[in-house]
Amino acid sequence: MTRLSRRYGTGAPARAIAGAPLGLRALSLALLPGLLLLLLLLPAPSTRADTPLDLDAGGRITDTVGALGQRRAQVTTAIERLRTTHRVQLYVTYVRDFSGRSGRAWADATADRNGLGEHDVLLAVATHGRQYAVSAAKQSGFRADQLKAVATTAIAPAVAQHDWAGAAIGAADGYAAVLAGEPVRPPAISPGTPDPGGEGLVPGHRRVWLPVATGGGLCVLGLYLCARRASRRRRAAQGPSPRHGPAAAAPAGPARTARPLTPLPELDAEADRALVETDDAVRTSAEELHFAAEQLGDEAARPFAEAVAYAQGELADAFRLRQALDDAPYEDPDIRRRTLDEICSHCTSANRRLDAESASFDRLRGLRANAAGILARAEAAAEDLAPRIATAEGALDVLSGHCTATALAAVVRHPAEARDRLAFATAALAEARRALASGDGDAAAISLRAGEAALSQARVLTLAALRRAHELSGATARLPVALADAEALAPRGSPQARALACARREVESGRYDPRAVLRHVEETAAALDAAASGHEDRTRVRAGRALRRVRGEVAAARDFVTTHRGAVGCRARTRLAEAERHLALARAARDLRTLRSETGHADSLARQARALAEHDVGSYGTRYDPATPAPTRALGGALLGGIILAGLLPVTFGGGATRGRLAVD
Repeated sequence: MTRLSRRYGTGAPARAIAGAPLGLRALSLALLPGLLLLLLLLPAPSTRADTPLDLDAGGRITDTVGALGQRRAQVTTAIERLRTTHRVQLYVTYVRDFSGRSGRAWADATADRNGLGEHDVLLAVATHGRQYAVSAAKQSGFRADQLKAVATTAIAPAVAQHDWAGAAIGAADGYAAVLAGEPVRPPAISPGTPDPGGEGLVPGHRRVWLPVATGGGLCVLGLYLCARRASRRRRAAQGPSPRHGPAAAAPAGPARTARPLTPLPELDAEADRALVETDDAVRTSAEELHFAAEQLGDEAARPFAEAVAYAQGELADAFRLRQALDDAPYEDPDIRRRTLDEICSHCTSANRRLDAESASFDRLRGLRANAAGILARAEAAAEDLAPRIATAEGALDVLSGHCTATALAAVVRHPAEARDRLAFATAALAEARRALASGDGDAAAISLRAGEAALSQARVLTLAALRRAHELSGATARLPVALADAEALAPRGSPQARALACARREVESGRYDPRAVLRHVEETAAALDAAASGHEDRTRVRAGRALRRVRGEVAAARDFVTTHRGAVGCRARTRLAEAERHLALARAARDLRTLRSETGHADSLARQARALAEHDVGSYGTRYDPATPAPTRALGGALLGGIILAGLLPVTFGGGATRGRLAVD
C-alpha cells in the first residue's frame, strides 16, 4: 500500500461513494437519461488520457491497463527482493499514455501526488506509445549514470518488445545490481500484448454502444431513484444532519493529501488483525483442500492446491516482515509504516487468491450434491478415530508413571480435547443426516462442513499426543547410552562431568522429563566434541538428532496453534512461521555450521510460539474444565479451534471475503 492511501483514512472511500447521489440531485430527473445518452453518443477520443494518478492502495503495482496478466507475482517478487536487500522501495505503474506530458514530468507529478519518500523509486510505463520514465529523489542514493544504466540496459529493451513485466523485473534487479557494485544485466525478454487496454471498455460500433448507452441511462436513473428513496428514509429516521451537502464529499485532487496518516499504533493493530485473519483463512483452506483431495483425488484438487500454496507463500512473507519489526521495534517510523503496509498488502494478495477460487472449489466438492457420500466417509472416519483417542490417552497414562508433569504438560489435555471435538463432529454429522432425510441440502452442507473441520482437529490433537508419547518413550530408551557416552568424554572433575552427574541423579530419582534430560546430555556432549578435534562425523550425527528433536518441537507448536486458533494471537503465529522457516533452512543446509545455527533458531522460536499461544489460550474467555457438561465443552472447543464463527456457522475454503459464505447461502 502506498503512503498516500493512508492519508485518505479508512473512511474516505465510503465518503466518496456517499457523496455521489448529491451530484445526481443537481440534474433534472427529466433530463438525466437524455444527458447520459448524449454523452455516450459523442465521438470518443482516439486515446484515453491518464493524468497523474493515485497509486493502487493494494500494493506497489498499479496496473490500469492489465499489462501484467499472469506475471504480476513475478514482478512482486523482484520488487520485494530489492526492498529486503537494499531498503529501496520500487513502485511500478502502467497506464495507456502520459496525457500529453513528458514521461519524466508525469512520473514526478505522480510521485509528488502520492508522497513518495527519499528511498522510493517510481517506474511509470505508458503502454500505447511504449514509453517509460523513472522518478527518483536526489537523496535516493542513486547517481544519474546509475539510473541511466538501468534504464538503457534493463528497462528500455523490455519496453521496446512489449515485455511489460520484464521492464519492472529488469528495473528491480538493475537497481539491486548497481547498489551492490555489479554490472546491470539485460532481462530475458518475453514479449507481451502490444497495446494492453486497447480501445478501452466501450466498443466503438454504434450498433453495440447505442443499446448499451440507452440501458446505462436507464440503470443510472434507477440507481438515482433508489438512492433518493434511501436518503429520504435516512433523513426521516435520523433527522437533519449538518453533513448533508457538497461539503460532505471528500476533497478532490491534492487537497486529499492533507488528510493525516493513520497513526502507527492503529496501523500496527490493523496489520496484526490481517495476519491473524489471513492465517485462519489459509489454515481452513488447507484443511478443506485435504478433504477435497481425499474425495476426488490430487489431480482434481491441483488448481486449489496451487492457490493455497500461493497464499501460504504470501502469508510467510508477511510473517517474516512482522518478525523483522518485532526484532527492531525502534526502527525509523517511515520504514516501519512501509513495512506494515507491505504486511497488509501480502495478506490482501493471499486472501484475494483464495477468494477467487472459492466458487470453483464449491463446484468441485459439491457439498450439497455429494452430501450423502461425503457424510458416509466422515461417519466412518469418526468411528475409526474414537479408539485412537483411547490409545493416546493410555500411552500418556503409562508415561505418567516415570515422567514429571512438565514432561506431559504440552499434551496432557489433548485426548480430552480430541474427545470433545469428536463429540461436536458426531453431533454435526447426525444433524447433517437428519437434514438430508428431510431434503434440506443447505442445512446438510453447513452441518457436514462443521463436522469435517471438527474431525480434522480431533485427529490433529490425537496424533500430537501420540507423537509426544513416542518422543518420550524414545528419549527414555536412549538416555542410558547417551549418558554413558557423554560421561566417557568428560574429564574428571570438569564442569561437564558435574553437569552429567546431575543428569544421572535426575534419571535415578524415578520421575523426570526424558526429553529435557536427553537434550541437556546431548548439548553437553556436543560441547565436548567441539572442544576436541577429529569428531566431525560424531558432531554431524548429533546435529541430525537435534534437528529431528526440533522438528518435533515445531510440529507440537503448529498443532497447538491449529487446534486453538480461535484464541491464539499474532505474536505466537509470527514466531511459529519463523520457526518453520528456519527449520526449512536447517533441513536444506549443506554445512554443519548452518545446520546447527538454523536448528537453534527454529528451536528457540518454536518454544516461544508455544509459550505465547498457551498464554493466549489461558487468557481466553472460557478455560477448559472437565466438569463442564459435555455438549457445552464440545461447543466451546469448536469456538476455541476456530471451527465455527461467532454465529455458530462453519468456515470453509476461501479468503476473508468468502470463507464464511455458508452462513449466507
